[in-house]
Amino acid sequence: MGERFAFASGAGEGQLPIAVSQDWSRPRPGIARAVIVVHGYSRNAADYFAAVAKLAADERTLVIAPQFLAPEDIAAHHLPDSTLRWQRSQWSDGGDAEGPIPASSYELVDALLVALADRARLPDLSTVVLAGFSAGGQLAQRYAAVGRGADILASRGIALHYIVASPGSYLYFTEDRPLPEGGIGRFDTATCSSFNNWKYGLSGLLPRYVAPAVSEGAAALERRYVARDIIYLLGSADNDPNHPVLDTSCAAEAQGPHRYARGLSYFAYLQARDGAGLKQRLWQAPGAGHQYARVLGSPCGRAALFSEAGCPEP
Repeated sequence: MGERFAFASGAGEGQLPIAVSQDWSRPRPGIARAVIVVHGYSRNAADYFAAVAKLAADERTLVIAPQFLAPEDIAAHHLPDSTLRWQRSQWSDGGDAEGPIPASSYELVDALLVALADRARLPDLSTVVLAGFSAGGQLAQRYAAVGRGADILASRGIALHYIVASPGSYLYFTEDRPLPEGGIGRFDTATCSSFNNWKYGLSGLLPRYVAPAVSEGAAALERRYVARDIIYLLGSADNDPNHPVLDTSCAAEAQGPHRYARGLSYFAYLQARDGAGLKQRLWQAPGAGHQYARVLGSPCGRAALFSEAGCPEP
């Protein structure tokens, strides 16, 4: 990850490692689409970048892969102290960095979108795609609910699309969850008192960035969320309840036994609540397990990333 994205706030300055497919420090007319691809728990942003950049193979597409590091990565890779890092996977939840400043991961996404909205550099940009897989999919899904990026881009006439690929859990707007007998209904809190805490729901201790959006109320948050252009992308074989990096907390288990079931149930939840008004889609990569290259490189993955034809919708 050779490039550093500088971020500054009232708390100071920090740097986020990123990979970029083209030099965007100077004017780049002709670039019409930007894809921000966010890695999973393993933080292997370079691998995600290589996979998506290979799929793009088009000078009209700019690919960016940010890297949200952990504290142990700094010493292990001899990185400067100015490098932003987060405890565990708090970056996927919108939490503040441990150092060098308390910057929310969602503030970093905002800053990347502000940079992309610079018409002096990217005069022809019309579409930005925020795509995340696994923990990155969790970031994309929660950011779609509470992030400020859509307004930033809309003010410049740029559309923001989201791809939520194979996350381990989802943000619910009510206390409903999948029922053991099928369908969606009120969850029995006796089995898991924390089931609705952030990042699974809107209760509990909220990250600094998240709190203002949640304070507007669940109904307002849900209305804004369902208006987002979101594609949920699932590997149909991502159905291992014992996968080594699957979230097995009781709050996650309340959403289903594995990623595939959780994704299907969440989309059913949205359909039940928002019906014909829901413009979002659920697409699948047949036979794919928890494999980012196979899911994103599938016909539906390519269609989602680049607005191509070829995804056989249900």
